[in-house]
Amino acid sequence: MSTPSPADFAGQHITVAGLGVSGISAARALAGLGAHVTVVDGGDGEKQQAAARELESEQITVRLGDGATLPEGTDLVVTSPGWKPDSPLFAAAAAAGVDVVGDVEIAWRLRGPDAAAWLGVTGTNGKTTTVRMLASILAAEGLHTTAVGNIGTPIIDVVLGQGKDGERPYDVLAVELSSYQLHWAPSLRAHSAVVLNLAPDHLDWHGSMQAYAADKGRIYEGNTVACVYNVADKATEDLVREADVEEGCRAIGFTLGTPGPSQLGVVEGILVDRAFVENRQQQAQELAEISDIAPGSGTPAPHNIANALAAAALARAFGVRPAAVRDGLRAFHPDAHRIQHIAELDGVTYIDDSKATNTHAAEASLAAYEHIVWIAGGLAKGATFDELVQKSAARLRGVVLIGADRALIREALARHAPDVPVVDLDRTDTGAMPEAVREAARLAEPGDTVLLAPACASMDMFVNYNKRGEAFADAVGELTARDH
Repeated sequence: MSTPSPADFAGQHITVAGLGVSGISAARALAGLGAHVTVVDGGDGEKQQAAARELESEQITVRLGDGATLPEGTDLVVTSPGWKPDSPLFAAAAAAGVDVVGDVEIAWRLRGPDAAAWLGVTGTNGKTTTVRMLASILAAEGLHTTAVGNIGTPIIDVVLGQGKDGERPYDVLAVELSSYQLHWAPSLRAHSAVVLNLAPDHLDWHGSMQAYAADKGRIYEGNTVACVYNVADKATEDLVREADVEEGCRAIGFTLGTPGPSQLGVVEGILVDRAFVENRQQQAQELAEISDIAPGSGTPAPHNIANALAAAALARAFGVRPAAVRDGLRAFHPDAHRIQHIAELDGVTYIDDSKATNTHAAEASLAAYEHIVWIAGGLAKGATFDELVQKSAARLRGVVLIGADRALIREALARHAPDVPVVDLDRTDTGAMPEAVREAARLAEPGDTVLLAPACASMDMFVNYNKRGEAFADAVGELTARDH
């Protein structure tokens, strides 16, 4: 089968599902290639109408609300990640024999003969941190690179922008991929890829944990050099075993313990490589010290050490020197709201991990501290909290609950941590955060950590997890003194 080219889209009638960032990017890119593009979106609010007006000024047809059906004569449907596989639009496409793909698939098809290699990163948690660490390491090697995909930069824009206006073409791309994006990208074949971890998430979209895991595992299909997996999460290794890869592709593990052959791990505070060395049975290569991971932000949490090892494994698979791993990790600075140190007041440390929007992320966050006053709650998205509370109970000094589904956490605490003081704030307005921080400060003792790791989504109270984290930081800033 011949490699698709931009010219193949000229004259095609393409329907783009969704008016989000990736949908708008795909619509503009395809229209620019000469396709007849219609964008459909079930919403009809002010935001959608504004976006529609802008696209229509560029001769792109837009159908909103009840008009979000399959246009007659559609040759291909390009979907935004959030549209569920059982959407009526896709059922209509299947009935008409029309393929449905995502923007990542289109980007892959448009790469061109001398395209940059893709290093893929997925997992339930840690994707953005890992892909940004990876991009920093690649840049430290002197490679022209960028972090793209689910991280917020539409990958189609990057692929089509290659070498334009005299810009140096990319050598390699660090690509963050969600399970949604992988579901709709059947042709994707990365140079190397990692599944960082697997825990129940987005099951309402995928339908089952098995389907969710299978979509994550798609990132390994056709890998040419390395399939990187988490030694501590057997499900990720199982996905490697099931993948159909190119001959010579290797399984590479990462572990927080001492690495075996074909693994990266940690020995006495040093990140070491026993995978990409000449004699991996007897040799190990020092890569960096744990203190090189986001220096200046304190001792990194265990899950961020794991993220660094995963990024290092992908970089080493691409031929990056050990010194560049160290330099790239030193240059990396975490995004806000991810284990972000806010302040230390009266001997109590305040940490914002608002990005911990599910139980798996919250568990990793709670494991990073010894004595914790935990601020939790929000929209549970169908999650249960018994296992999380059981694993974390010994660390809890107290808990402050906020949000619509806080009762689920309260009940788990009653079952598995009945002696831990709990403050249940019966409110879901944004003003609950200052009260939550004041209550947490009251419960905390010198040496404790007040940790915002909600284990829930934010939309019951805040626009997004960023706003929730900002509210936490503002509330901490308002604390001037405490009365034990």
